[in-house]
Amino acid sequence: MPTKILFVGDSFTYAQGGLDNHFTRLAASSPSPLVVSTARAVAGGAFLKVLWEMKTPVTAIDTGNFDVVVLQDDIPETNVDYFRQYARLFVDEVRKHNGRPILLMAWAYQRLGWISMLQIAEAHRTLARELNVDVAPVGLAWQRSIAERPALDMYDIDREHPSIYGTYLATCVVYATVYRTNPTGFTYVPAGITPELAGFLQRIAGEAVQDYAAGKL
Repeated sequence: MPTKILFVGDSFTYAQGGLDNHFTRLAASSPSPLVVSTARAVAGGAFLKVLWEMKTPVTAIDTGNFDVVVLQDDIPETNVDYFRQYARLFVDEVRKHNGRPILLMAWAYQRLGWISMLQIAEAHRTLARELNVDVAPVGLAWQRSIAERPALDMYDIDREHPSIYGTYLATCVVYATVYRTNPTGFTYVPAGITPELAGFLQRIAGEAVQDYAAGKL
């Protein structure tokens, strides 16, 4: 059972208090509570190429003895070729230390509209097959939530970063991917979200991860 998890990414990972912090609280609120240690190696505006060249995330992977490393790229800020190259480098580095790498599929946004959510999803699917890694399909879960409840805004006011709803849904998707379990019924509800909406987002996360793994999403 993974208990030590590193989050690597840009401001999408550390916005709204950070996926790492929400993850520990969500794990502690499960029907069989887990004590999880999380850390982050992040930098604003830094896609995986920049994070690799910074060395700090690589050092964290090399020295932290993490069970799982969640790798969040921001493809609209970079390009698919760099995503493929540097995600592969990170995956190899994680595996060198017997960790489990997970690709966090983020989302498309208006400011850099040269790539669609469909294309971002396909880039992750293709690379995941090549590297035999799991994907946390956050962007696709956002799409599912928006389709069911369009008034529940996944985006913050800048139409790029996540709202608290987007971050909570992302956390639930990552949790469901890491533990291969549905987070429905977990009691952790961040400030700004009602219990009913938390339950909805938990359900969306569980369904999205299940359908993605089955090739239905």
